Amino acid sequence: MSDSNTTKFSSPSTFILLGIPGLEAAHVRISIPFCTMYIIAILGNFSILFIVKREPSLHVPMYYFLCMLAITDLVLSTSTLPKMLSIFWFNSREINFSACLTQMYFLRCSSVMESGIFVAMAVDRYVAICDPLRHFTTMTNLMVFKIGLAIVLRGAMLVLPYPFLTRRWPYCRTNIVPHTYCEHMAVVKLACTETRVSSYYGLFVAFFVPGLDVFFIAVSYILILRAIFSLPTKDARLKTFGTCVSHLCAILTFYIPVIFSSLTYRFGHNVALWFHVLMANVYLLVPPMLNPIIYGIRTKQIRKWLLQLVTHKGT
Repeated sequence: MSDSNTTKFSSPSTFILLGIPGLEAAHVRISIPFCTMYIIAILGNFSILFIVKREPSLHVPMYYFLCMLAITDLVLSTSTLPKMLSIFWFNSREINFSACLTQMYFLRCSSVMESGIFVAMAVDRYVAICDPLRHFTTMTNLMVFKIGLAIVLRGAMLVLPYPFLTRRWPYCRTNIVPHTYCEHMAVVKLACTETRVSSYYGLFVAFFVPGLDVFFIAVSYILILRAIFSLPTKDARLKTFGTCVSHLCAILTFYIPVIFSSLTYRFGHNVALWFHVLMANVYLLVPPMLNPIIYGIRTKQIRKWLLQLVTHKGT
């Protein structure tokens, strides 16, 4: 297929992913930290799933949500990085149009789901700290299942218009996507018709949904902090706040790169394209890598299991 800007086609069979425009000569070097982060993310999140499954004391709502987070992180990183590495290592730039839409869907769906999981974890912390006597009667396994199902359905339904709208546009400019993966707006910009519906809906999902989630998280933590400061002793306050530290770190790790990437991509017109693409990749790789590290360091039971695994392998 021709890569010319005058190419005429209404439904391309393939797109060409450029990788990181302007840094093509450094692709192999860039792949080293990316691949390292991906390996750490895979090992870390599978370790979380294994430990929670094997340790009965972790069969509580917070760790069920942590398992959901680990699965979502695995989907988030795996939906993009294998293809990205094939571009960096083998110059395999072509991606089938349907595969491109599928990648776009799972990428956005897992991102929305991850945001919802952080809200669920904040609510769980709120109930555990502000109403501890009712925590285990309120956050039952059935309630956790219902919350998890709602998170999955919300992500699946909110992101469903992305591939349907993208598929219906005619593409007559080029099939070259200046990105390492099928980023929604990067693909939509290639259409040769009015695409305001896709753009506005993309902005809604990118800003309103995380914004609403951040609002609920902020309200939860305002109430949590009020409850913590009402505790009688400093030790009690520090111990109670310590149960929230991992969650707060994971929230910051997820939302800061997402917001920064979205803002620079849509409004940073004077920012170099390679920086846009690099930041978009950071928010796909850094949270899945750091989340298991954060919870592993802060959770005594997980640290204990990890030490046992390392010690057992070393003997």
